[in-house]
Amino acid sequence: MILHSLICLVHVLFLDRVNWGQQIHGLIIKMSFDLDVVVASALVDMYAKNENIDYARKAFDGMGVRNVISWTTMIVGYGRHGDGKEAMRLLQEMFREGFDPDELTLASILSSCGNLSSTIEIIQVHAYVVKNGLEAFLSLSNALINGYSKCGNISYAFQSFSSILEPDLVTWTSMIGAYAFHGLSKESIETFEKMLSYCVRPDQITFLAVLSACNHGGLVSEGLHYFDLMTSGYKIVPDSEHYTCLIDLLGRAGLLDEAFNVLISVPIELESNTLGAFIGACKVHGNVELAKWAAEKLFLLEPGKPVNYSIMSNIYASVGHWFDVARVRKMMRDRCDYKVPGCSWVEIAGEVHTFVSSDRSHPQALEVYSTLGMLVRLMKEEDCVCGVDFIFDSFGNECAI
Repeated sequence: MILHSLICLVHVLFLDRVNWGQQIHGLIIKMSFDLDVVVASALVDMYAKNENIDYARKAFDGMGVRNVISWTTMIVGYGRHGDGKEAMRLLQEMFREGFDPDELTLASILSSCGNLSSTIEIIQVHAYVVKNGLEAFLSLSNALINGYSKCGNISYAFQSFSSILEPDLVTWTSMIGAYAFHGLSKESIETFEKMLSYCVRPDQITFLAVLSACNHGGLVSEGLHYFDLMTSGYKIVPDSEHYTCLIDLLGRAGLLDEAFNVLISVPIELESNTLGAFIGACKVHGNVELAKWAAEKLFLLEPGKPVNYSIMSNIYASVGHWFDVARVRKMMRDRCDYKVPGCSWVEIAGEVHTFVSSDRSHPQALEVYSTLGMLVRLMKEEDCVCGVDFIFDSFGNECAI
């Protein structure tokens, strides 16, 4: 009875009460209940859901006996924490210990690998799914669609979608979103219309996916149609993401006045992404006044985010308002700690290599910059680059700018 009560209490305490959970953890150890695999798994789950992945791993490593649930709990915890590499390593260790993962474990791994753009790992998990006859689980098929899509392999995503005999709403939405993610607006809309022909009722997420497809393809009339279909046809109340997509669609098409009218008529509180989309459109079409109006609201919402100030500074610079450039830059220095650099990555032989501007951290940085310098020299010798200036990077190699 006491043991059952402790398990229930640990499950309840994951709701932002990690300190209480630690106290219960101490009590569990004192009473030697941590030897029970169910109690220990509940502790791992509690710490993982509180995003305290280190404590979760300590609780997991301290387990004398583990079962599939405990392995799955830890792997799912790493997946939610965004540590796909550790989740994959733990899955391999799980195999070595003689445990077979269930559909929840595999779905979490696929999601983690998709976030890491690790195609090879997804293919390996996919092969395991096929070999063990687990394709019937829609959760796995949906995870495969999302995973392949995030890795840039839309053809494999479509193959996974086509293999499903009875796709559900999540399946359709996954494929619609995958096409939209890859800029295949026509295919995304066709998939959405096909879903409607099967009498599958779309939800908020489905409409967001098709609106995103219209946005990426610059399909204004189609986007307005689907927004109206959502609100009037299906009586779905749009949230900030739908309005952001609509404003971005209108703004990219140069319809700034229409986008502004939507912006000021939004019945919910404006969010930073909505204002950011509008400012981006103003930057493209050179409307400084509307950008300034939106930026003032954005600075109040996110005073410590450097990218907001950078965008507005660039807008002022594009029209020669240097005083405003200096003013915004000073605001950024006063309010922001640092700017997180953008990065790019490439997967080679199953390993993801990440790079930022002027990166020195990669173990083969010297070779990378040396090769880049050689390519630039060859391009200059072949006269393939016209009107391009060259500078020397921090490694002494010549780079195009």
